[in-house]
Amino acid sequence: MRCPAARRPGLNLQRREDMADISIREYQAMIDKWVRTTGVRYFSELTNLGILMEETGEVARIMTRIFGEQSYKSESRKPDLADELADILFVVGCIANQTGIDLTAAIGRNFEKKSTRDQVRHRNNPKLTKAQD
Repeated sequence: MRCPAARRPGLNLQRREDMADISIREYQAMIDKWVRTTGVRYFSELTNLGILMEETGEVARIMTRIFGEQSYKSESRKPDLADELADILFVVGCIANQTGIDLTAAIGRNFEKKSTRDQVRHRNNPKLTKAQD
């Protein structure tokens, strides 16, 4: 399937300043262009699912060591949570592109669903409203 995102004319993937304020739709278009030029083609959807799980595991590893009780073994490279989260966004963009999903529209619908469904739910949850120790 083709990426549903529209591309902003003149957007240069190599210039950091063009990356500063991109929309989700523009990011999908950038991913599509990168995959079709640098990456040659999309991996299969199932392969991308595996890559997404791999990247999610890398985020989990960092999070459990920074915010949890686990400690690092001696590692040569410094963990980079921001980079791993960006990897997840990239793979999610790939999966959305190859399945014809406009993430901007999907995120809007999803946020509206959460806002309607959870309007009072979290405020009425004593686990969330009691003072934390």
